[in-house]
Amino acid sequence: MKMKKWSGGTLILVLSFVLVVRYSYFNSEPPKQVKQSAYDFFRNHSHNDSQTWEIGSFERSRINGIKVEKPKEKPQLVDIEGLDDLYSSVNMSMSFATWSLLRVVLSRSDGLPETSKGVKEASVAWQELMSVIKKEKSSKIVGDDGDNVNSTDAIKCPFSVRTFDELVNSSRKLLELPCGLIEDSSVTLIGIPNGRNRSFQIEFVGSGFQDEKIHPIILHYNVYLPEENSTKNSIIVQNTWTNEIGWGRDERCPGGRSTRYTQVDGLASCYEQLIRSTMEEKQNASHPGNDKTTNNSMAHAHVRANFPFSEGSPFTATLWSGMEGFHMTVNGRHETSFKYRENLEPWLVNKVRVTGGVSILSGIAKGLPVSEDLDINVDLGQLKAPPLLRKRIVLLVGVFSTGNNFERRMALRRSWMQYEAVRSGNVAVRFLIGFHKNAEVNLDLWKEAQAYGDIQLMPFVDYYSLISLKTIAVCILGTKILPAKYIMKTDDDAFVRIDEVLSHLKENTASGLFYGLISFQSSPHRDQDSKWFVSEEEWPKDSFPPWAHGPGYIISRDIAKYIIHGHQERDLKLFKLEDVAMGIWIEKYKNSGHEVKYISDDRFYNTGCDTDYILAHYQNPRKVLCLWEKLQKEHQAICCE
Repeated sequence: MKMKKWSGGTLILVLSFVLVVRYSYFNSEPPKQVKQSAYDFFRNHSHNDSQTWEIGSFERSRINGIKVEKPKEKPQLVDIEGLDDLYSSVNMSMSFATWSLLRVVLSRSDGLPETSKGVKEASVAWQELMSVIKKEKSSKIVGDDGDNVNSTDAIKCPFSVRTFDELVNSSRKLLELPCGLIEDSSVTLIGIPNGRNRSFQIEFVGSGFQDEKIHPIILHYNVYLPEENSTKNSIIVQNTWTNEIGWGRDERCPGGRSTRYTQVDGLASCYEQLIRSTMEEKQNASHPGNDKTTNNSMAHAHVRANFPFSEGSPFTATLWSGMEGFHMTVNGRHETSFKYRENLEPWLVNKVRVTGGVSILSGIAKGLPVSEDLDINVDLGQLKAPPLLRKRIVLLVGVFSTGNNFERRMALRRSWMQYEAVRSGNVAVRFLIGFHKNAEVNLDLWKEAQAYGDIQLMPFVDYYSLISLKTIAVCILGTKILPAKYIMKTDDDAFVRIDEVLSHLKENTASGLFYGLISFQSSPHRDQDSKWFVSEEEWPKDSFPPWAHGPGYIISRDIAKYIIHGHQERDLKLFKLEDVAMGIWIEKYKNSGHEVKYISDDRFYNTGCDTDYILAHYQNPRKVLCLWEKLQKEHQAICCE
């Protein structure tokens, strides 16, 4: 008995000695070692020693052959011009509910391209909007009969604008487009080249604020006529210009024999390419041994003889905006196509300007964005977002839209947003929209937000490169503001079968859910002219992690919460392609020890529509309403041609 007590005491002494030695050893470590909390350690420490953290708070390295964790420097918080003014002047109502948690994301030193510009311009746009609202209120005076009379002639968003003035000289703009362009908007000009300077120019000039003297050129269309007694060929040059970058890379038509055959919205980027390709095919089919040089010469001569512009000859030219770019038709024949360049999109166009050696007889722009007249909307109550009675809804659908896409939003409100699940409050639908650079668009957008209660305004101007910020915002909305079990992202030109989505979610209830049309093998676009260009600095790897195509995907609440926390802690990488960014963040979520359930469904059509669809993309307002009508009458998912 005594021996046992003695042995127990000895054991206690030995353990105490070991603890003292261990304590002294760790205290003798160099004082430069970075301390971390227990929370930070267990959050960032991997159970798999072979795992590499690519995007996170810690990097792995070896010291004397031993793996250790060393802190990775997080992006710093920086001052963004206009951010304080924007936040201080905004009443944080439901239309601004996501702003408080977005501020840290906007202030990151590794922010997305155009963040500073987008925030600064949003601040100016907000101040202009408040000024217009104040002026509109003060302009309403009470007449003798007691009715309110608006004494201002406010510029509205017309469906079309035209001019039949005297001939336009080189110093005048031809058409004002007060609310920009949307898909299928067109500008038609009737003119006669007069030979002065042997060239003339048509330009789409971008929007700007009052203090901006130089506006971007969204499209520069320069026509060079052949000189007399010259072998020089006629040519059309297309380009863009911004104050920050200057002129971009010329795109020429005809572009020489080395011009590649490329397409925009399924149309040839240059008529010459189509002619040359067709003639070469015919020549090779009928005379397989023919010299290619001969074929090229014949095609080239044909194109020169059919150049659409000539001195003294009237022309009718139509420039219209598609999904991917601008297109030019002259005298009924397609001539050129030009892909939209980054942050130079049709919604930014503010005016059409014509200069140089051409006399314009008339011009008309039509298919322009038109806002709804809320005063005569008889079914406003039926279209307004219903109250949410449940503490946590089943699904939040975040629809990415832009300010002047009024018709698209109204088509969604009148179609799939009328599903019973939406009207009953089990599903909520909200539009996420940044500011426009045009005061009238912002005013109409503000009125729309107040009327329908389904718009979340973003604290930046709606540049394409900032779209990932909306992805973070919809996660904030679905976890902090309108708590939902699942969160869906879609676009304003997509038709969503809410009933089928809910049915599938019931069958696949799981945490870590990622559901949509998933691409498991894809590579970044390295072509600088691509809308989806990604430099090696932005993403050095040759492939992306699995991601779902942007027109529509669904994540579970736990993933959304992880994304919000990660961005608040500045642990997740900001990436400009929002659908790929979601894939990157989910990959990080998975590598941190969570299970991810990837479900890819081919019925999420990202490039159109097909029978038995769950989601159909690239559907204009007419098709959206047609799809809804077919579902109501025929109870089948049939596409509208």
